[in-house]
Parts: sequence; structure tokens; C-alpha cells
Amino acid sequence: MKKTAKPIVGVTIGDPAGIGPEISLKALLEPSVINSCRPVLIGDLSVLKKVSERLRIHVNFRVLGSPCEINNENKSINVVDLESIDADKLIVGAASAESGRASIQYIRRAVEYALKGEIGAVATAPINKKAISMAGSKHIGHTEILAALCSVEDPLTMFWVKGMKIFFLTRHVPLIEAIKAIKKDKIIRMTIKVERALRWLGIEKPRIAIAALNPHAGDDGLIGSEEIEEIIPAVRELQSMGLNVVGPVPADSVFHKALEREYDAVLSLYHDQGHIAAKTLDFYGAVAVTLGLPFIRTSVDHGTAYDIAWKGIANPRSLIEAIKLAAKLSKIYSYRVD
Repeated sequence: MKKTAKPIVGVTIGDPAGIGPEISLKALLEPSVINSCRPVLIGDLSVLKKVSERLRIHVNFRVLGSPCEINNENKSINVVDLESIDADKLIVGAASAESGRASIQYIRRAVEYALKGEIGAVATAPINKKAISMAGSKHIGHTEILAALCSVEDPLTMFWVKGMKIFFLTRHVPLIEAIKAIKKDKIIRMTIKVERALRWLGIEKPRIAIAALNPHAGDDGLIGSEEIEEIIPAVRELQSMGLNVVGPVPADSVFHKALEREYDAVLSLYHDQGHIAAKTLDFYGAVAVTLGLPFIRTSVDHGTAYDIAWKGIANPRSLIEAIKLAAKLSKIYSYRVD
């Protein structure tokens, strides 16, 4: 039987002034990463060399013109060098237009490779919203940049932690606005997108739980009205459409049940509802996955951590898990427009 080649995963090193370069180097020295895929760093070689020297991380670099030039040797870290920033002039531990611009260039190149099929998936180290804004980006973050580059209107963010999958009805909005956004039609539209995304991941008939907003799922209207007025009608309509949906499930138990595989995924109603569950369960093991792009993209579930940048103490585990998950999902992801 012919042995299948391990997928090539493009790893962007994130904001060069943050912890991205450090955790990228550490991740690519992790045996479990090398065993799961053929990773290629996309960034600036001068930055990576300076970080490795400062932190005494002993590594050999192999510069590639493109990921197609990768070999199967594990003795070197493969790098596509974009030469986008001068490492000697870089202000470490602070947002700048220069570091923001470099961050965006890394993402652009990774998307180009993915769309051409030169890499099977993309894993990203963290970028900084202020830095990319200083660089002139009109997009607030990674997901929005990726969506624009792929001409995708509204990709989905999924959290993956210990196999539990969490989606979000609302994300980066004030809590009071998130509550106002809990409407029947919005829940229906989002759940349909979630069901489609799960099928892209090979789950034929996914069972989806809708989290409740209020304590005890509102106790039949005794504690808030959102469940009765918006969530339950949405669940009933989704069920009438043939979707395998349950809810509202009290938020203090829905994630535990999902972890026990009672549900394939949970639709969290607002940012912190799902984030707290995921990060409490396994802070460094949580991975963000972007679905709805023509390729799999995974990311760390933390920021640039400027305060500890280039100090040798950044934990690479989230990036390690992101790279391995990118490799795993790239083998089963079947993106299509339904």
C-alpha cells in the first residue's frame, strides 16, 4: 500500500513583535507536530534567527522559494522568507505599523499558497488588532482579513477543545448588544450555517445544542423571556426543517454534555459564554478554527502577549495543537457552496 504524504501546513508567525516567532519555533521543534504534518513557517527569517539566538533555541533553517520545495527531512525548520521587516529595527513588545504590516503580509502569502493548493491548511500565530489598524487595515482581525482575501462573506469561527466544538451566535460586541441580537431569525440562520459546516467536517447528521441565555433556561419565563420568545421558536422551526437541534439547554450544563459527546456542537449565544467554558476546560489546548473558507485555518486561542515577547517563557501548546488540528481537519474538510 502506498504511504500517503503528510499534509503541508503553512504556519504564519504572527506579529513579529509579539510571542508569535517564539512559539512558532518551539512548535516546529515538537515531535508530535513533525509526526502529523510537514510544517512551513511563513514570515521573516531575520526575525526568527534573532529570536532563536536571543533565546538560545538551537535550530537550522532551510529557506524555501515556495512550500512545494519542502522535503521530508526533520533536521531543519522550513521557512518562506518574505523579507518584510528589518529585525534590527523592530520594537519588540509594542504595537507598530511595521509589525502590523508584516503580519498582514504573512497572512496574504499563506492564503495565496492555500488557494493554489501548495499547502493543505493554514495555522496562524497571533496578530494584534491595534498593530494592523496602525498599518492601515480596514479589517478588525484575522478572520475578517481571511474572509476578504478569499471573497467569503461571513466565515464561521469554531472553538475546538478536547473534541468539543463551540460556535458563536455573536462575538465581538458588548454584552448588552449581544442579548439584543438573540432573535429567532438570527438563531435559525446561524444554526443552518453551523449544520452545513459540521457536514463539511464529515458529520452527516450533526446534533446541535442551542445554549440558553438565562439561568435554568428561563424557568418557563420566570427568569427572563428570551427563551420563550426567541430561542424555543427558533429550535422548533429548525426541527421542522429536519435539523437535529435541541435547546435551549442551560448554559451551566450544555458544555459538559457536549464534552460527553451528547451533542456534536454547541451554539453559544455570546462571546464569553463559550470562551469561558473552553478556556477553563483547557486554556492552552483550545484552538480556534475558521470554517467557510476554501481551506482549513486554525489559530491559537490567545493574543500577542507583548509583555512576555521574546523572553523565552511563552507557552507554545495552543499553536502546537492548532497545527496538529489543521493537519487532521485538512484530510476530511470538504468545503462546498450548498
